[in-house]
Amino acid sequence: MRRTLDLMVCLSVAVVLGACADDEGGEATGAGGSGATSGSGGATPGSPAHEGGGPAAGNPDGACAVPAEAQAADTSSPTTVIGDGTPESCTSAAVVAAVAGGGIITFDCGPDPITITLEETAKVFNDTGPEIVIDGGGLVTLSGGGQRRILYMNTCDEAQVWTTPNCDNQDHPRLTVQNLTFIEGDSTDEDDEGGGAIFAQGGRLKVVNARFFNNACDPTGPDVGGAGIRAFMQYDGLPLHVVNSTFGGAEGYGNACANGGGISSIGVSWTVINSLFSHNRALGNGGNPAEAGTPGGGSGGAIYNDGNTMTLTLCGTRIERNEVNAHGSAIFFVSNDHSGNIVIDRSVITGNLGGSWYPTYPQISNHDDTPITVTDSTIE
Repeated sequence: MRRTLDLMVCLSVAVVLGACADDEGGEATGAGGSGATSGSGGATPGSPAHEGGGPAAGNPDGACAVPAEAQAADTSSPTTVIGDGTPESCTSAAVVAAVAGGGIITFDCGPDPITITLEETAKVFNDTGPEIVIDGGGLVTLSGGGQRRILYMNTCDEAQVWTTPNCDNQDHPRLTVQNLTFIEGDSTDEDDEGGGAIFAQGGRLKVVNARFFNNACDPTGPDVGGAGIRAFMQYDGLPLHVVNSTFGGAEGYGNACANGGGISSIGVSWTVINSLFSHNRALGNGGNPAEAGTPGGGSGGAIYNDGNTMTLTLCGTRIERNEVNAHGSAIFFVSNDHSGNIVIDRSVITGNLGGSWYPTYPQISNHDDTPITVTDSTIE
């Protein structure tokens, strides 16, 4: 059933249903053109900056303003430039070393698009910030080769250096990835349970003008998620921004994991602006907690949110043709303490497939006391 909503709808039920986070209850394919440049000083992203094959970055119909804190970082004075102007100089080792060194990182690999296949995961060290920026200039694709995660940040990983006594809530590193494509990242069997392309725990993460194609993580399990991005513990509960980015975008480019084919988190708020999620899949079966006799998972075709006191905000974003086996063909959103909320503005959610338990809107699974505000959007 089509629902076009031009008025604010805010649903709030006073009865608290419990504190357990269970889930019972019920294409643009062009190469892209010119856009925000690396030295734009934080200009609002325009047309997708990427060149080369694959769907463009972002929702072409998205027109939401981008707040200052979500804009692209200024990379006009880089700390490290990977490459000397030739493709051969842009190696896996150079990327891994640059990310370990931190600061503002750009690339000079020649005038043509390039794919760099990493031979090991690039890992952020927590004492190299506080600001860390990785800017591909619209020409660089980082690949996990179908064998490894691409990018890792964890403030509570001692191997990456502990910098404060409160690693679970510290304001750094503040990592921005922009004008980059992430392909064939695969965190299957990693201890961190998700994040095929990017795993980010602690500090802050921001994603601008990025594309995520054919990334993967474990195909089953109730708490595994985020083929594109898996996030935990953003500083002070501040939102993780995703701007003008694409997850999948066309047949053959989608990302897949047990849950959250595009993005997944526990206890993290997201603000997603002018972005596109399509052809992503939640592969698990049995939900969370897993039904008897099942491996669990299968929820959140595009987006999977779990945890306490979180907000999912979508503006100018399109979610379509994602698929699940359990719940939330577009969005799965379950707040343990029933304190979270969803805000959907000038967005389209359509044609997502599979699943059950849609108490408020089709394709969105949530507790029926979760407030959902919808303006100028289509959910069908």
